[in-house]
Amino acid sequence: MPDLKHVARHVASKKKCIVAYRVIPNAADYCLVVNSESLDAEQHDSLMKLIESNTGQSAYELAEAMQRTRLPDGRNMLQAFHTQGKLVKMPTRDIEMTPNTQTTINLSELNDMIAEQRGVTVQDLALGIKNAEEKKQVLAENPEAVQQEAEQTNPAEAYSDDVLTDDKLAAQYRSQADALYKEAKALRDQADELDPPKKKAPATKTASKTAKTTSSSGSKKATTSG
Repeated sequence: MPDLKHVARHVASKKKCIVAYRVIPNAADYCLVVNSESLDAEQHDSLMKLIESNTGQSAYELAEAMQRTRLPDGRNMLQAFHTQGKLVKMPTRDIEMTPNTQTTINLSELNDMIAEQRGVTVQDLALGIKNAEEKKQVLAENPEAVQQEAEQTNPAEAYSDDVLTDDKLAAQYRSQADALYKEAKALRDQADELDPPKKKAPATKTASKTAKTTSSSGSKKATTSG
């Protein structure tokens, strides 16, 4: 299987994720990822289909392709994931890219390498600046263009000033937990349909019957004794 761009995992937990934005404007040390376990089956299949397509693999940032893709229910993929809180802001040092089963590279290191090759800063990568010459030209024509670009055209800008506090991280975890709970319940219902659980006789009835028998026996003995 050929190498796949945008596929990654968390350094600590090794849980799989997809990198939508490798860099966030005004927050060069952060990225936006979609945790695989937070998606339902249809969303996951749609996202993986996009990643494996020519559109996904040719996109510099996967979010660019997500913006032009619709989910099975007709919603715009990028907008839907943003609204549902599935775009998670993470430090780039905590994410490692996994283009294949034998290769891993820390996202922070990858961003540094790309920026060095292009002769720009990591922050410039978030603005789509391809090389040092292009940056000089842009700044010469309009010194404020870089900031305007970040504010007006990059969807990731919504996350640039969003400090990842414990409260927000907890909210993200709760959202993911809710999604996992719903998926687990759906799987349990499917399993019960395929193999209905065996019904057991209620223990309370058996205990009640035993109690009545014992009481009746005791009453008879008392009568005989009298």
